[in-house]
Amino acid sequence: MGIEDKAENKAQDASGTAKEKVGQAVGNDDLKNEGKADQVSAAFKDGAEKVKDAARNIGDKFTK
Repeated sequence: MGIEDKAENKAQDASGTAKEKVGQAVGNDDLKNEGKADQVSAAFKDGAEKVKDAARNIGDKFTK
């Protein structure tokens, strides 16, 4: 996983957490749900990057 991707995913997760908490504090369900969606999206991207890294590592073992 590239450093940029990792940082982008962390930023999206943090932003989602903030949106969720603000939405909850002000009673805005749309903002709260948008924050949750951002967090899920960041987690999905992070998982996909980890799968790509694992596949790359397996490929490297076969080529060496």
